[in-house]
Amino acid sequence: MPLVDPVTMGTGSKDLATQWLNKVAGKKIGDVTNETTFAKSELPQEHRILKEGDITTRDHKPDRLNLHVDDDGTVKHVTAG
Repeated sequence: MPLVDPVTMGTGSKDLATQWLNKVAGKKIGDVTNETTFAKSELPQEHRILKEGDITTRDHKPDRLNLHVDDDGTVKHVTAG
């Protein structure tokens, strides 16, 4: 049975966001991965880190990961698109 890639096979951007939320929730984005930080280099090529109030484009890219962080840079939630 072939593997299914949720991005290219269209199983939904919600699944992509949930997968990543499990990896990065409660962590800060930084240079290395450890107990409290997730390395930016390990994120998908298409990503953006957003603080509350940031201005964003309205274009929809199903494979783009949106990491929503609080004032101290801790990931609070993740969306795709």
